[in-house]
Amino acid sequence: MFRATLKSLLARKVRLVLSGMAVVLGVMFVAGAFVLTDTLGRTFDQIFAEAYEEVDVNVAAKPKLTVNEMEGEQLGTPFPATMVENIQAVPGVAEATGVVAADGARMIGSNGKVVGSFGPPQLGGNWLGESDLVQLREGREPRADDEIVINKGLADAGKVAVGDRVGVLTLGPREDFTIVGVFGYSGDRDSMGGANEVMFTTPAAQRLMLGEPDVFNSVVVTAASGVSNESLRDAVAAAIGDDYVVKTGEQLSADAAAGLKEALTFFNRILLGFAAVALLVGTFLILNTFSIIVAQRTRELALLRAVGASGRQIIGSVVLEAVAVGLIASVLGLAAGIGVGALLAYLFSTISGGLTLAGVGVPAVAVIAAFAVGLVITVLAALLPALRAARIPPIAAMQDVATLDRPLTKITVAGALVTAVGTVLLFLGLGGHAGGNTLATILGGVLFSFIGVALLTPLISKPVVAALGAIFSGWVPGRLGRLNSGRNPRRTAITAAALMVGIALVTGITVILDSAKSSISGLARETVKAELVIAGTQTGPRPPTFDPAVLDEAKAIPGVRVADGLYGDMALVDDERTYVGAVTEPSALRQLYSLTATAGDIDRLAPGQLLVSVDTAQDRGLSVGSTTSMQLARGGVNTYTVTGIFEDSPLFTGVQMVVPAEAARDFTIPQPIQGFIQLAPGATVAEVQPQVEALLADSPEVSVVDLNAFIEQQSGQLDGLLTMIQILLALAIVIAVLGIINTLALSVLERTRELGLLRAIGLRRSQTMGMITVEAVVISVFGALLGVVVGSGLGAAVVEALKDEGITELVLPWGQMGLFLGLAALIGVVAAVLPAIRAARINVLGAIAHD
Repeated sequence: MFRATLKSLLARKVRLVLSGMAVVLGVMFVAGAFVLTDTLGRTFDQIFAEAYEEVDVNVAAKPKLTVNEMEGEQLGTPFPATMVENIQAVPGVAEATGVVAADGARMIGSNGKVVGSFGPPQLGGNWLGESDLVQLREGREPRADDEIVINKGLADAGKVAVGDRVGVLTLGPREDFTIVGVFGYSGDRDSMGGANEVMFTTPAAQRLMLGEPDVFNSVVVTAASGVSNESLRDAVAAAIGDDYVVKTGEQLSADAAAGLKEALTFFNRILLGFAAVALLVGTFLILNTFSIIVAQRTRELALLRAVGASGRQIIGSVVLEAVAVGLIASVLGLAAGIGVGALLAYLFSTISGGLTLAGVGVPAVAVIAAFAVGLVITVLAALLPALRAARIPPIAAMQDVATLDRPLTKITVAGALVTAVGTVLLFLGLGGHAGGNTLATILGGVLFSFIGVALLTPLISKPVVAALGAIFSGWVPGRLGRLNSGRNPRRTAITAAALMVGIALVTGITVILDSAKSSISGLARETVKAELVIAGTQTGPRPPTFDPAVLDEAKAIPGVRVADGLYGDMALVDDERTYVGAVTEPSALRQLYSLTATAGDIDRLAPGQLLVSVDTAQDRGLSVGSTTSMQLARGGVNTYTVTGIFEDSPLFTGVQMVVPAEAARDFTIPQPIQGFIQLAPGATVAEVQPQVEALLADSPEVSVVDLNAFIEQQSGQLDGLLTMIQILLALAIVIAVLGIINTLALSVLERTRELGLLRAIGLRRSQTMGMITVEAVVISVFGALLGVVVGSGLGAAVVEALKDEGITELVLPWGQMGLFLGLAALIGVVAAVLPAIRAARINVLGAIAHD
């Protein structure tokens, strides 16, 4: 039986190779995700190990507010410089050095624009001198407060050199400095992990990066000879008390790497999600391939049964073929995944500013996942055809190879039940009834819905395919192609379902994002009563900011009625994490943003006063006159009194409380991130905009645009997200194309005699190719049509569930849906090329004699 299986496998290697390609692509995605995250994880381990290599012990004050990677920048709490002397006096300390190091030093390059960062921080600190790790490559150390040294990576990116005068943005407005030195790191590295670094004198660094003189935010402690890092850590911690965090260099390295690895884990899950989509599509392809092969081998399998093979042996034969395909595909997919992971890591390092990568590694989880996924998907997809093969009776050996299509009752009932399960899960997830399992419930609902629709597809394939094929009915090959595509509803349905999944996901996401864009744009135009907006595009971890003095100067421009700036930060309010906003003009909440008061007064906001949204007030039992304690990123705990409650607005989603602009001095970023300007009656944008632009000359991160341009700028970010998703889902569509090619190739082989007879009675080669092409186009367009309908339905359901979040308009992207159908027709033409050529080259006499 094993030899028979091996011969069968070798005889059908081309057919199985196409099926295996689906598994290869899916496994490639899975393995590539693990290789990428492992490579980047070890890279960060290496970077932080080297960065803290010369640190025996580090001392930092406990942060007033802890934030995660998604919430923003973790601000180190400054402490008096006298603490350095206290630490120096601890027994076992050889040297204690005060350090200033904070994110937010943005240098303006030679082109007048801020040198950006796509991930790594833009550090500002005090120059501590050269060491084994840090070496000056040009110039000297900074001696005056208007002198800086920068790392070589920043010098190259900004196209500046020693002696140049450059602007630097920090906690305050732009200040100009002279570059007196350029430094690098051991190993001929231009930066540490792609970070841009600007080093000042200690007094300048304290003022610009920490906001006050004679403070540091960490102390590097060197152990005396014979003192271990751990014992020194414990001694220092005991001496300075519980208000400080004392760690060894090894601990700092591990903690810093762990934070970034957590973000990598999130990214890894996204990639694995897209890999799961590709594998789902691949499952349809493998199922279809083995189903067709079993149907074509009916007589062969019946003969095996007739000579004594048991049903279990027949199942084993088919499963063994699947195992062989899965093993080969897993090996190839793993190899391809290693290459893709290495390529993505290289692209990441390039985008991040020349990150020095650790060697590409293949973690055990990548190997295990590759083979587990490849084998499990292939075997599961082949199981149903295997069970069907085991039911073939020996008497079938004396019948024609062709098999009649089975009734659709069972598969239709199963499809209805599975679709119902998917609908219920989507209702629970989108309706907020899934508890803490919302995401898993929604994903389960989408999966069951796809499977259910795929099972129901055979029921509708005949009438829909007939309707689509009617377009080609005026042409003999067209009529034959239409009849062929509707000949086997199950086969057509599975092939079309593979394409449906990718198209449905793209369509659904497009519906959601287009609806969000339209809703937010419409809401912004209705509620924001400003003609001009000051804003920039965020390309790194920090949002662009501008000098708050610009707003005061803008108010003096003739024709300006109101100019307001928005700030935002995370805070602890009564020990509960809360996102807090600040405005320079409290009356702007009503005048500019159309917020309405439900209690109290929202037009005035004095120091110590607080405005609260309706939902927050209800959740926390607050009313006008209530008091709360608030800890911001800087300063101490302050008490605020609620003086007004405002109606929640989708444009202010996430902003739960509003404090006076004076409080923003204690925000992590104490500068406005957006500004809105309302013009007086009779004033025009053309008159005022150039004057505001002139005020922003020293704030190159932002620009002033009219409201419509600002809305387009913000919605453009959703377009970028959609493009990225479409690229990732393109893999699933590629697999679906392979499915169409495979189905047509197997169909041509199955109909060899029929094709020979058609050729014998006068069907030309070109007509034969046209017939196969029509068949492919009809199946492709049918799959795309299913995808458009299912995707629109899923997208509409999500939009309905998000009505309370401000997405109130349902937008169906008719143009894109038409484009998907047109692309599906093109996909059909491309997929038909090889099978059509093979069909046209069939030897007529040999085909007629084919058994």
